[in-house]
Amino acid sequence: MAAVIGAAIGTLGGVGGGLVTAMSQGFHQRRQRQIDREHNLEQARRDAYSTCISTSKQVSAAWWKLAATLRLDGSTEEQWREPATGAHAAWAPFSSAAAEVAVVGPAFVADAADVLRRAMYDLDMAGTAWHEAALQAGTGRLEAFDARYMRAVEAKRAPGSAFQAAARRALLAEN
Repeated sequence: MAAVIGAAIGTLGGVGGGLVTAMSQGFHQRRQRQIDREHNLEQARRDAYSTCISTSKQVSAAWWKLAATLRLDGSTEEQWREPATGAHAAWAPFSSAAAEVAVVGPAFVADAADVLRRAMYDLDMAGTAWHEAALQAGTGRLEAFDARYMRAVEAKRAPGSAFQAAARRALLAEN
């Protein structure tokens, strides 16, 4: 009888130990998956924020190049063509990057990206209007359009800084 009771206790102890081990392993696996998800999300956010910032700078640089060409005395439609093409082409990657930020979040960074996107859109529209007016007028020296463009340049600065601050906060990079 003692042998049977001993065997039963041993069996229960083995089953109990196995159950505890299995539960512990399950917990650790779930925790590791959570850590991996958090790491992947942080990396996705870091990449999206970086791409949004760099593509916004590319849009700005492309429009600056066209603006500089439009301001040149005697510049021609032929001289405007390449920088205009570059400025228009820069928009799609930026717009896509801002949309990616909206997906990876968090909401306060997505909101900041949307404000930046709207400011960059205003810059794009001001540059486009200037270029179209120059094509019609045959000259890029159009002060009213240049002034509108410069207002849009100035108006995008605060949203750009706010987006960067929001990204730093989301990535816990604030000092």
